[in-house]
Amino acid sequence: MADPELQLVERRIRSFPDFPTPGVLFRDISPVLKDPASFRAAIGLLARHLKATHGGRIDYIAGLDSRGFLFGPSLAQELGLGCVLIRKRGKLPGPTVWASYALEYGKAELEIQKDALEAGQRVVVVDDLLATGGTMHAACELLGRLQAEVLECVSLVELTSLKGREKLAPVPFFSLLQYE
Repeated sequence: MADPELQLVERRIRSFPDFPTPGVLFRDISPVLKDPASFRAAIGLLARHLKATHGGRIDYIAGLDSRGFLFGPSLAQELGLGCVLIRKRGKLPGPTVWASYALEYGKAELEIQKDALEAGQRVVVVDDLLATGGTMHAACELLGRLQAEVLECVSLVELTSLKGREKLAPVPFFSLLQYE
């Protein structure tokens, strides 16, 4: 990893063993948010990747509830785009479309407003971390129901041992940092 901006972001990721349960190594992005230089670097790196990969083909960034809301609007602004929200079910007013997805113990539901996007609009989904891929997969499903085209999913951190990117296929996935 030679990129000094990427090194700056990586130095701000903290690890907490046995949180939230024994055997889990929690990757904490809070220090990235606390440090303006590392947050700016993270947004810049994601934006450069998306510009190089998609040029001007992206219409919107979709931020996932809740930490995707921290990166989505800033990334959208950096790219000169709008940001749409994908929230936990029951949090958005007006008509919505929703999808269920499996959690380790139970299920959860995401929703998006029916008028958030028009058919054919091209979207990139952003979250802070990709683990099992369930949340991002449900977000892609929701966007598909609105007939939007998901160009790619991106995150700051990817936990590769959980194979979340496989669940997203055929949608491309990109992460700045990868951990086992």
